[in-house]
Amino acid sequence: MLEQFTRPKKQSPIGTYRVDVVSLPEELDFPADLPVEIQYILKQHPEYRAQIHKILSDGKAIGVRTVRRSPENILQAVHTISVHSQGNYIITWLPELLRSKHRPVFLREDLEAVQSRGENLEDAVQTILRDRLRFKKLVLIDEENIGIKPEDQRLMSELSEIIYPLAINYSVFRVVADNARERTKIARVIVKALLVIGPIAHILEKIAVGIGKIFAASADDLLGEVAELSALRGSGFSWRELARRSRILIPVFMLATYGAYSVEELLERGQIVTAGIVFGLSAVALSLTTAIQSMFMYLNNLKRISAQGKVKLTRNTSLLRLALRQDFTNPARLGLLLGAAMAPFIGILGALSGLMHNGWVLAAIGSTESIIAGVTVILADYLSEWRFHRSLKKLIR
Repeated sequence: MLEQFTRPKKQSPIGTYRVDVVSLPEELDFPADLPVEIQYILKQHPEYRAQIHKILSDGKAIGVRTVRRSPENILQAVHTISVHSQGNYIITWLPELLRSKHRPVFLREDLEAVQSRGENLEDAVQTILRDRLRFKKLVLIDEENIGIKPEDQRLMSELSEIIYPLAINYSVFRVVADNARERTKIARVIVKALLVIGPIAHILEKIAVGIGKIFAASADDLLGEVAELSALRGSGFSWRELARRSRILIPVFMLATYGAYSVEELLERGQIVTAGIVFGLSAVALSLTTAIQSMFMYLNNLKRISAQGKVKLTRNTSLLRLALRQDFTNPARLGLLLGAAMAPFIGILGALSGLMHNGWVLAAIGSTESIIAGVTVILADYLSEWRFHRSLKKLIR
């Protein structure tokens, strides 16, 4: 049902990209304005400055082509390997494959199971290896149409070797970030749907005191659970695995509904702070339970693939830490957990404000985790880009 959101069918052979161009030799006199990759070359190997100056003076330009969104064939290859061989994990094998061509471990049953689905694990690996250096490339542009000489080609090959570490690091960053983006598309849709909770909760609270509280607490939790299911489904978990969660989630949801219903009685007794805590916890009970369940699902998968020899742990890396890292590569998951932790405190503030009969306030408190998850999803791209480029700038200081 949600497959159309978690695995889009649109094919993009090249992704999207931009080209930053250095065209004039005078630009070298302003190194801070040059592309980071050219700054890196000049810092690490200043002896190339004269050759770069000469090639720019000869009517040519040097471009840095950077892929901004991973091609669909790469994302599909990563999805195939992750789901059908690596227990829905990315971080345990993808960085090593991109950096050092260290291939993930495939069992015979993995290969056979994938072939029965019309896919091929080895082909997926070759797709990633073939295109791993296309994410960031130096290109020579013949602006005056005078022809590219062999010495120009050799220079570009040498410069490309210098920025190889940057190119590989960027390919790892780009694929992991775009894989996370693929798994949060449905979450973005759900965050928009939350905009209708406020008006409805306000109307219900005016019609019957207490009903708006139940709606505000439960509607958001249900939408949050759908977002969580879609994120896990996008990570490769089967519907059967997800359905087993309901044995705990249904009782928790019933308890949370009762908690929301009891808030009005607590307010009447003058137990303001307690009412705020109960409403906040009722609003996020399902999300907190979901977060814990999801972490254990990743942990169980990690134990299984570790026993199969597919994961190599270092002295400073535990199974639990690795499971948490994989879980939180999905920004929607991280945002939901952060929001769930904050909801009781937001509930206290709402209760102390005396606005616990205002449907808009109830909706805001009840939707705390989803609002923060939405903000996290929206900001994830910008934050990850900022962090990566900050790490690049440290190399040229």
